[in-house]
Amino acid sequence: MKRIMIHAYAKLNLGDDLFIKVLCERYPDTRFILPARKEYKQCLASLHNLTVYPIESLWVRGVRKLLKKLKGIDFQKILLKRLAGRCDGVVQIGGSMYMQGAGWKKDYSWKLDVFDAKKPFYVLGANFGPYKDDLFYEKYRELFSTYTDICFRDQYSHELYKDLGNVRLAPDIIFQHPKHGNSESGKHIVISVIKPSARDSLKGLDSLYYNKIKDIAVAFIEEGHEVKLMSFCQHEGDEEAVQTILSLIPQPYADHASPYFYTTNLEEAVGILASSSMIVATRFHAMILGWVFGKPVFPIAYSDKTINVMNDAHFTGAYADLKTMESLEPESVVRSFDTNLLNVSVLARQAEKHFEKLDHYLGNSKNAEEAAALTPAVFARRGHES
Repeated sequence: MKRIMIHAYAKLNLGDDLFIKVLCERYPDTRFILPARKEYKQCLASLHNLTVYPIESLWVRGVRKLLKKLKGIDFQKILLKRLAGRCDGVVQIGGSMYMQGAGWKKDYSWKLDVFDAKKPFYVLGANFGPYKDDLFYEKYRELFSTYTDICFRDQYSHELYKDLGNVRLAPDIIFQHPKHGNSESGKHIVISVIKPSARDSLKGLDSLYYNKIKDIAVAFIEEGHEVKLMSFCQHEGDEEAVQTILSLIPQPYADHASPYFYTTNLEEAVGILASSSMIVATRFHAMILGWVFGKPVFPIAYSDKTINVMNDAHFTGAYADLKTMESLEPESVVRSFDTNLLNVSVLARQAEKHFEKLDHYLGNSKNAEEAAALTPAVFARRGHES
């Protein structure tokens, strides 16, 4: 049995946690190793081929702090390097894994130090950017050229590196998420929210965004709907955003609005989305899951990744850009209830291409043959339904 280390954004973010679940369920005969906080033992307890190494435990934090203070030693990096060394390869799975931040050079060096270039390294489901200068782009070109396989989820990222022989393209991995058994539409509208100021590019937009979401919630309540304000990631401020918006909703409307916080119960959270009658999606994977479950979705794009994927999927419904949503009329969001559907059945099949090369490496030849038969470069033509 091969041992594969998972390199992922392990911050209890619903979308990223689903990536890990899909990966482990596809390869039940592979032992996956996930360095993450101890809560993941509960969150992903159903995955019997996954071992969680709690690198955020108290003793690790204590030793790390002591060694850094005494000798400037990064104990966590030593642990991760040792863990990676005991595995046969690495799968990095996640979306926005290559954004240029202030500390990107340190992050880049960290990757070089931790992962053995002689072992297979797979990148699945990522998009590249946003980035600000050519050095960032060129350094990752150097690094990508050493990887075994890279499958981007959007054409923009693919175009940047398609001349490298190991770069491929497929729709977002979560398009292949199975339709939920509880996909019958209920009365509630799900509004997935974020805290804009948690992102450098959205500083100063909290008040505008919170008040606009409040207006959208009230508009749906006036039409007889219940509203659930949903947090995908406490670490990124979603719960704070939910509480702030709820405090803005006046009576009697407030009696028809409630919070939902994803913490560790993946199935419950997915069920909330699957049983909704519509999703207003600021979170990227609220949009994807809404389409998968056959729901009308009104996307609120907070980054280019959302716009790029909407374009790739040929979505022609109404949407808003968070940065310019001051003029958005709540009634136009309500009207999208009858128009913003997208048939993603073809995209779901094409999304399996992310795993084509990994299927071969892990001996999953049947899946590999099926994935290879799918159209490789161009996403499904327009599937918008009106």
